[in-house]
Amino acid sequence: MHIDLSHRTAIVTGSTAGIGLAIARGLAASGARVVVTGRTQPRVDEAIATLTGEVPGARVSGVAGDLGTLKGAQALIDAEPSTDILVNNLGIFEPKAFFDIPDEDWMRFFEVNVLSGIRLARHYATGMAERGWGRIQFLSSESGVQIPTEMVHYGTTKTAQLAVSRGLAETLAGTGVTVNAILPGPTLSEGVGDFFGKIAAEHGKSLAEVERDFISTHRPTSLIQRLATVDEVANLSVYLASEQASATTGAAVRVDGGVVRSVI
Repeated sequence: MHIDLSHRTAIVTGSTAGIGLAIARGLAASGARVVVTGRTQPRVDEAIATLTGEVPGARVSGVAGDLGTLKGAQALIDAEPSTDILVNNLGIFEPKAFFDIPDEDWMRFFEVNVLSGIRLARHYATGMAERGWGRIQFLSSESGVQIPTEMVHYGTTKTAQLAVSRGLAETLAGTGVTVNAILPGPTLSEGVGDFFGKIAAEHGKSLAEVERDFISTHRPTSLIQRLATVDEVANLSVYLASEQASATTGAAVRVDGGVVRSVI
């Protein structure tokens, strides 16, 4: 299968590192003009330099801003009024016991993980529908199906993304615009790597040992018995952004290493 996105523009939120950067790299390698986003200009500039260095002929630009706010979302829309592909990857996570999560944390997680994608989809989907083609993705998580007790607020926002994705797909029925949610399992992103690194330092263990302990304790149903790589998640995103994925919409597509024990 040859995926050619040379005539498409893609916006990937939260794409200065981790899964978002891997998705941006995959889309750029497929020919798309890619817009990366991050909270600060130095991080955006670094991501652009990385992508142009890794992907020959990459067409990459960037917008800096906090997309967890209305002001940040509007800044992106002003800079890039139209797109063919929108990947709502921006998200935060934080292990914290349920009884220790204050209202402020609940609101912050909802603003960043849910409202950021809603605001952008509300704007960009209109133009996609008018043109008769578009791809919208929400990076949810297996945690949206199996809520982790160590971070209920995170899991709740990931469930909300599934609802938004399906509802928007039904809203856009027959327009040529597809909307899907991607459900990664535990993935060795920059944020997870940093988190595991702190645990390793505190307990005098290697990163490999911390990963094995995490899988055996918190995700024992994993069929691959390891964390996924960011590129393994990105591969699915690039496919769903392609012409070839035109019949896949309204779906919650798992790339979770088999963590969710379900036949569908």
